[in-house]
Amino acid sequence: MFASRTSLRTSDVVVRVAIVALALATGYIHYTLGGLLFTLNAVGYAVAAVAMVIPLALAVRFRWVIRLGLIGYAATAIVMWAIQGPYYSTAYIAKAIEVALIVLLAVDFARHDGNPAAVVRRELAAFGNLVARRGTAAAGA
Repeated sequence: MFASRTSLRTSDVVVRVAIVALALATGYIHYTLGGLLFTLNAVGYAVAAVAMVIPLALAVRFRWVIRLGLIGYAATAIVMWAIQGPYYSTAYIAKAIEVALIVLLAVDFARHDGNPAAVVRRELAAFGNLVARRGTAAAGA
């Protein structure tokens, strides 16, 4: 259920703590704005922050998906704000936090997972092997 201990360097821990802090900070800003859309956005950031550090084996195994998902989530928030506003000082602070979050997530992804295309190819190959094994086992049963 829980992942085995992995060796993280001090710099890895600092980057993860910064990612969680930035996600919670922008989530808090959205939460204080009220309304359903902002509240759901805050909940999304909180869930992503927890997913970045929870030691469950599934979360550790697919941390790369969490990183990419959080990058997409923050980028979507920025684009939607650019389309519909409102343009006031707190919004600019939230967007700066989200840009910093995207940068740190990209750094964390590059340090732990490498090239995104290689990660996707590796996962597709693992999935293909899993399907082939199950097909062989089903045929032999």
